Amino acid sequence: MVSALYAVLGALLLIKFSFDVVRMRLQYRVSYGDGGFSELQSAIRIHGNAVEYIPVALLLLLLMEMNGAETWMVHVCGLLLIAGRLMHAHGFHHRLIRWRRSGMSATWSSLILMVLANLWYMPWELVFSLH
Repeated sequence: MVSALYAVLGALLLIKFSFDVVRMRLQYRVSYGDGGFSELQSAIRIHGNAVEYIPVALLLLLLMEMNGAETWMVHVCGLLLIAGRLMHAHGFHHRLIRWRRSGMSATWSSLILMVLANLWYMPWELVFSLH
């Protein structure tokens, strides 16, 4: 399944962002919260934003593929998602609002496309079947 590629990439992003938080917690010796360190605050939010978007997006991507969407559509949505999360993280880390905005636009675009594709390819005859 093509969506497995994007699940792996999404998981790698989550692991990388999590390691960034742990590394900074060790560096600043902060166990809870952010200790008032802006760099740690950013790392926590970058990870949090990824956790908020990646799981539901990957579920939509998998369902889209299982419902019969074209392979190229799965790739477009998966690439938009991963690129969006990378752009958002880069913008957040470097305080570049345009990168953050573009990253969120790419993420939301991928989500909207996946929702529409799932509605289009949904096996409606099974959804409304009483069997």
